[in-house]
Amino acid sequence: MKITQFVTTDSGGSCFEDIEIPVDIEREGAGGYILMSSEPFDSGAVAFVQLPADLDQDWHPAPTRQFVQLLSGTIEVTTTDLETRRFTAGEIAIAGDTTGQGHRTRVIEGPALVIFIPVPASAFG
Repeated sequence: MKITQFVTTDSGGSCFEDIEIPVDIEREGAGGYILMSSEPFDSGAVAFVQLPADLDQDWHPAPTRQFVQLLSGTIEVTTTDLETRRFTAGEIAIAGDTTGQGHRTRVIEGPALVIFIPVPASAFG
């Protein structure tokens, strides 16, 4: 599964990187179906958050490394190298820029409903 991650650069800025989360662990599901899974991980406090339609956040680091999945609406994230990507309902990213200047976030179509799922540094890095 390919997703976008934004990370802190050595200079304290941020950039996007495209990563692959392996979904290669085979297990048997209910009814005998074979399911393919990623490596499981423990997560802290999961939260659903509604971002207001007029949200335009200035530079900020992520509070913790976390999955950000859009459930509705559209957001735009800009990294310090000035690359901008849009994320729409169903898309998922990892906010991994927990130090440095961070990134900007703007709601394009909203309000936007997101789910934040903390991800340990050792997972999907």
